[in-house]
Amino acid sequence: MQIPEVGEPAPGFTLPGTTVRGGARTDGEYALSAEIGRTVVLAFYPGDATPVCTAQLCSYQEELDDFGDLGAVVWGISPQALDSHAAFAHGSSLTFPLLSDPAGDVVRAYGLVAPGIGLRRSVFVIGPDGVVRWRHVGLVGLRFPKAATIRAQIEQLVA
Repeated sequence: MQIPEVGEPAPGFTLPGTTVRGGARTDGEYALSAEIGRTVVLAFYPGDATPVCTAQLCSYQEELDDFGDLGAVVWGISPQALDSHAAFAHGSSLTFPLLSDPAGDVVRAYGLVAPGIGLRRSVFVIGPDGVVRWRHVGLVGLRFPKAATIRAQIEQLVA
């Protein structure tokens, strides 16, 4: 599949995910279609508890209240299992859902397969209408968009 362009409908999906809040783990199913009417930030990352992924997701956690104030939700997506996600979330104090895509179906649907590293570190802002409104697709995976950059994109949607 090709990477969805800005202005195109976001590929739909349902994945298992987990959240850890106050030390309590909650597993569930997360469907993009269930979020129509809200802005969704999809943060695709290669692996739990790796240095760059930890820095990226912790930076988004720091801005989570600001994202929420704008009506946006943040979901992290990677191939690891829910147990790995829960340990990562607990150890890094992440409170937003981490979704598991072990077969890589969603990674493929978004055109993010990267030989040798699994997936390209990427962020998509999906508008309340289910359309891709902004994207950042990494080539190597060592750089990620800052939370302030993503927040500015969300602010344009709600302006």
